[in-house]
Amino acid sequence: MAEAILKEHLYPTLKKYFGYDEFRPKQEAIISNVLAKKDTLVIMPTGGGKSICYQLPALLLEGVTLVISPLIALMKDQVDGLKANGVEADFFNSSQEPEEQQEIFEKVAQGTLKLLYVAPESLSALNDILKETYISCIAIDEAHCISSWGHDFRPSYQQLGFLKRSLPNTPIIALTATADKATRQDIVEQLNIPHAQQFISSFDRANIKLEVRPAENRVAQIIRFIEKRPDESGIIYCLSRKGTENLAEKLQQKGIEASAYHAGLSHEDRSQVQEDFIFDKKKIVCATVAFGMGIDKSNVRFVIHYNMPKNIEGYYQEIGRAGRDGLPSFALLFHTYADVIQLRRFTEGASNEDLQNAKLERMKEFAEATDCRRKILLSYFGEYLEENCGNCDVCENPPKFFDGTVIAQKLLSCIARLKGTEPSGVVIDVLRGAQNQNILGKNLQQLKTYGIGSDIAWRDWQHYLTQLINQGYCEIAFHQQNALHLTQLAKKVLFEKQQVWLTRPQSVQEKKETARKTTPKKASGNSLFERLRKLRYEIAQEEDIPAYLVFNDATLKEIERERPQTDEEFKRISGVGERKLEVYGDVFMNEIRKFHKKKRKKANTHLTTYELYQQGLSVEEISKKRELAVTTIYSHIAKLYMDGKDINIHDFVSQQEIEQVQQAQQELQHPEGLKPYFEHFQEQLPYFKIRLALSVMEKEKK
Repeated sequence: MAEAILKEHLYPTLKKYFGYDEFRPKQEAIISNVLAKKDTLVIMPTGGGKSICYQLPALLLEGVTLVISPLIALMKDQVDGLKANGVEADFFNSSQEPEEQQEIFEKVAQGTLKLLYVAPESLSALNDILKETYISCIAIDEAHCISSWGHDFRPSYQQLGFLKRSLPNTPIIALTATADKATRQDIVEQLNIPHAQQFISSFDRANIKLEVRPAENRVAQIIRFIEKRPDESGIIYCLSRKGTENLAEKLQQKGIEASAYHAGLSHEDRSQVQEDFIFDKKKIVCATVAFGMGIDKSNVRFVIHYNMPKNIEGYYQEIGRAGRDGLPSFALLFHTYADVIQLRRFTEGASNEDLQNAKLERMKEFAEATDCRRKILLSYFGEYLEENCGNCDVCENPPKFFDGTVIAQKLLSCIARLKGTEPSGVVIDVLRGAQNQNILGKNLQQLKTYGIGSDIAWRDWQHYLTQLINQGYCEIAFHQQNALHLTQLAKKVLFEKQQVWLTRPQSVQEKKETARKTTPKKASGNSLFERLRKLRYEIAQEEDIPAYLVFNDATLKEIERERPQTDEEFKRISGVGERKLEVYGDVFMNEIRKFHKKKRKKANTHLTTYELYQQGLSVEEISKKRELAVTTIYSHIAKLYMDGKDINIHDFVSQQEIEQVQQAQQELQHPEGLKPYFEHFQEQLPYFKIRLALSVMEKEKK
C-alpha cells in the first residue's frame, strides 16, 4: 500500500501543498517508512525540512496526525503555515474556550482535520480521541527534550512513553535537530520504540558562515555589524535577563529597533516581542536561549552570541535559526574567559555536573580553535569533512604559527612563582608589571617575573595563555577561585627546552576586514526583489500572518530570477503550491509586469523627450509636460545629440560657448566632472551649457 501511495501520490502531494518538485535528502525514505506504519527517529538539522516528514504523510493517511510540540508559539507558527498551504490543521491547549475545543474534537471525529498540535501537558484532555480509530500517526517534535542527556531536558516529555502502550499499532515519528548517540538511545527507549529506524541527516549547514571574535568592545562590534545589514533580521543571544535588556537599550540608543526577550517578562510582553519579530515589525531580538525554539522564521539572516553557550548542541541549535531558507547567513560568537567561569558556576552542584562541564570544555575548545570550525562542529556529531569548509573565519584567515617558546617560558615561570594560587588576570598583571592595589597589596612586585612581559599587550598575553591551556601546559583550577596550575608537561618547557608553537592574536580590526569582505550588499529599494518583498509584507499584514508564510526569501529570489508571466511558469517556482498559485499568483505576476513596464519606460525616457522636441516644444515646455526637471531634459538633449538624433545643438549652446569650454579644458588639463568648469567660468556659464558643449566636443573627436 505504501509503495503504491509513494508512486502515485507522493510527488503530486509535495507539489500541491508545499510547492516543491523534489525532496531534500532523506525525506522520501523517512516518509515511506512512516507510510509503512513503522516507528521512525529523525535527526535532521534546523532548516533541513523535518516538518514535511510528518506533515506530508498526514495528508495521505486516514485520520489525524497528533503532533507533540513543546511550545505554543511553535504550534501556532506551524498551523498558520499549514493553513497558508491549504492544509486542515489546528492546535489544542488549555487557553482555548470549551466551544473551541469541542469543535476540534468534532473535526477529528469527522476525519476532516489532518494535523492536531498539542503540548505534552495537555495530552490528558485528549483521552476521548486518543484511539486508533482517529489517530493515524504520532509525531514528537523536539524529541531531545525527553532525555536527561539532552541539552534541553523537559520532565513533561518523560510521560510520553504511554502513547506506544495505548496505541501499539500507530506509528511514532520522533524528530530533533540535535542529539548525540546517548540522547538518541534514550529517546527510543523512553518512547518505547526500541526498533525505530533511525535517519541521521548531514549536520552541515553550509550556507551559515561561522565566526568567533574576542569579546573586546562587543557592543560597538555588534552595532557596526547590524548597521551594515539594516534590512536584515537577527537574534542576539545573551546569558542573562539583565544582559538582554542592557544590550537592547544600547542598540536602541543608536537608532536600532531591538527588543529584549526573557522569562522574566510577562506572558503578554513575551508574546508581543515574538509576534513583532515574526511579522518583521522588529528586526532584532536580544534574548535568552528560550527564544526561537521551533519558530520557523525562514528569513533570519544572522545569529550573534553575545556570550558563549554552555554546550555545542545549544550553539548548533541556536545558529540553526539563521538561514532556514538556504540563503547566505551569519553566525557570530563572542568569546571570553569570563563566560567560561560564569557557566562553570551555573553547573556547580548539578546532578550531572561532570557531564555539563565536559560539554562546556568542548564548547570552549571550539571557540579557541585554530582549525576549520565547521570540521570541529560536525565531528562533534560524528560527521567528518575531508576538506576545510572555506566559509568560517579560520578558513578565510588561517593562523600563522611562530616559535613562542620564550613567551611560554615567561608565562609558565610566572605561574610557578605564584605557586598556583592566582587566576589568569593576576598572572598577566605580574608579567606586565602592573601597579594596581591587588599586586602591591600582595607584594607581588618582588617576584622575579614581575614586569618581564611589559612589551606585550594584556590581550595578547591572554591569547597566548589560552593556547598554553589548550596545549596542556597549564590548567584552570575552577574549584580554587580559578587559579592557574602547571601540569607535568610544563616541566619540559621550563627545564628541557621543549619548543612551543603559538599563533599571533588577530586584531579586532583584522576581524572587521574579514567581515567587510563578506558583508552582503544592501538591496536597492528599486530592485524587483525589494518590490516583491514589499508586496509580500502588505499581503501578510492584510492576512495577519508572518511574511515568510506567504513566500520565503528563497522563493522570492527565484521569482525575481525567473520572472514568471503565466500560471504554468509561476507554478514551476520552488515553494509555489496550488493554493499559493491560486491566492497570490496574479498579484505577484502583476507586480512583475508593472516593474518591466516602468523599467522600459525609464530606459527609453530620452526618446519620449525626442518625440516632444520634434513636435516643436521648448525645453521648458517639455519639462512641464513630462514633470521632469529642466536639467534632466537638457541631459536627454545631450544624449540624443550623441546618439546621432536630429538635434539642432546650437539652439542650446553657441559655437562661441563651445570654444570657451574647449579652451577651459586645455587650461584645466582635462578635469573630471562639470564643477571645475563651472568654477573656472566663475559660475557664469550654466551647467547644462557646459554638458552640451562637452558632448559636441566628444562627438567631433569621435
